Amino acid sequence: MIESLLIFFWAMLISMFSIPTIISVAHSKRILDQPDFRKHHGVDTPRLGGLGIFAGFMTGVAIFGQMTMGVQQLLAGSLIIFFVGVKDDINGVSVFKKFFVQVLAAGIVLFYADIRISSFQGLFGVYDLDIGLSYAFTFLVILCVTNAVNLIDGINGLAGTIVLIICFAFGIAFYFYNQMSYAFVAFALAGGILGFLRYNFGNAKVFMGDTGALVSGFIISIMAIHFIEMRLVPAAPALTIGVLFIPIFDTIRVFIIRVYNGVSPFMPDRNHIHHYFGYMGLSHSQTVITLALINIGVIALIRLYAELGNTILLLCLGVFAVVFSVGLELLTKKKRTQHA
Repeated sequence: MIESLLIFFWAMLISMFSIPTIISVAHSKRILDQPDFRKHHGVDTPRLGGLGIFAGFMTGVAIFGQMTMGVQQLLAGSLIIFFVGVKDDINGVSVFKKFFVQVLAAGIVLFYADIRISSFQGLFGVYDLDIGLSYAFTFLVILCVTNAVNLIDGINGLAGTIVLIICFAFGIAFYFYNQMSYAFVAFALAGGILGFLRYNFGNAKVFMGDTGALVSGFIISIMAIHFIEMRLVPAAPALTIGVLFIPIFDTIRVFIIRVYNGVSPFMPDRNHIHHYFGYMGLSHSQTVITLALINIGVIALIRLYAELGNTILLLCLGVFAVVFSVGLELLTKKKRTQHA
């Protein structure tokens, strides 16, 4: 427990005390995110908060963590994504280059640490996966989760708060099941995120940018895979999807809407869940708190009814997601027309 608290507070303090300097340098060098029709902020704002998150996370794990097989490769992959994220936040990087770097980082953990989903553990009647399918599916999971976190980074405090919840959910589970090397990773990222939220929640002075969002998403994807592969928690695949509910739900929902409207699923728009909450009149803080409570509620319910099994829980989660999405559409239909 002492080590977990130590790594958490170390990462938080490093992040918290480094970000004011990052903000000052970003303003002096004019490395700022400018408002446009999709964004909610009205003034130029630094988007290099991911530097502080990464500094807290990496130094915390390096000093207090356990460099086991898997964690080493996770850090290596994170470092690669960090550099391309910094370049993107400063000068911009093509989608192809970002995708290539994410594939490279995923390959490091897959082929050097053999971190992969090898079984669906009875989900829809599927158990052990063929090795080729296992590698392909794990690649897909890493890429999807990494980018899903990036996609929800649309209003002040949202991505950071959801990542914080996810880290605590996984970190507590790893701690109680004696997976300490991964518990330290989870608590280090949680500390870095909490230090960042000091300047991002409410009237944001800095954004996490691609540096923070992509690195956080990559780390979370590896923790999710390890959580499933521990095979110690009942209905682990369904519970993992519950832990990641808001990023997964928002990404799938937005992609479906874009395809239905005949546009590219990768084309930016104002159909994210936080946009819809804004149409209903909720402030940034109210939206963040509401979505955080929904995510926590989903985690608690799936854990409480874990004995129902993966398939039933995932079907229930799917029904809830559909009802939730349809409800949003009906509640905001007129107001979205007014904002168009």
